[in-house]
Amino acid sequence: MLSLDRLDVDIAAAPILRAVSCVLEGGRTYGLVGRNGAGKTTLMRTVMGLLTARSGSISLEGTDLTHQPANRRLALGFGYMPEDRRLVPDISVEDNVLLPLYALKRRDPARLEWVYSLLPEVKELGQRFPTLLSGGQQKLVALARALMAGSRVLLLDEPSEGVSPLLQKRIRGVLGEVGRSGALVLIAESNSRYLPGIADGMFVIERGRVSPG
Repeated sequence: MLSLDRLDVDIAAAPILRAVSCVLEGGRTYGLVGRNGAGKTTLMRTVMGLLTARSGSISLEGTDLTHQPANRRLALGFGYMPEDRRLVPDISVEDNVLLPLYALKRRDPARLEWVYSLLPEVKELGQRFPTLLSGGQQKLVALARALMAGSRVLLLDEPSEGVSPLLQKRIRGVLGEVGRSGALVLIAESNSRYLPGIADGMFVIERGRVSPG
């Protein structure tokens, strides 16, 4: 269970998230819907530990993570797919997928094979460089990288943004499989039409405040 309790987050002294409280159960998939600028990415980055909350708390299964850095959350099984992919251009696709394990100085061949079983097209691209891929292919690589780390909590920031309807359908199918793996999945989207059939629960974010959808 991931719990956010009265979370306040500022960026450059401007309040972005205001008293955000919600409880997300493990093994379920949730949607977070809000227009651009509503605070979706800030919430995702804060849960991942890339931004620091001014007040409030974040806990996983009762363990307080509020002041734990991103690498600690990575070690606990948090995976994050940013909206803009953030692939490293001068290393191979497979090395990009394995970056979370490199950061933790771990090996997990079984996890890699599981990810490749969900995304065989990423395995086929393994020795290519991200700069040679289409935007849609880069999305799949970013998703694979998040899956490598996200054994307990998977945070996906607008996975359907900027990709074809066919690829959106492909990603939906993968997320359906991930939802059966036992991980808690949080998907941020600007439009809720992508989420029916995937999300077990829904939240709406507007001007930094989160409410049940």
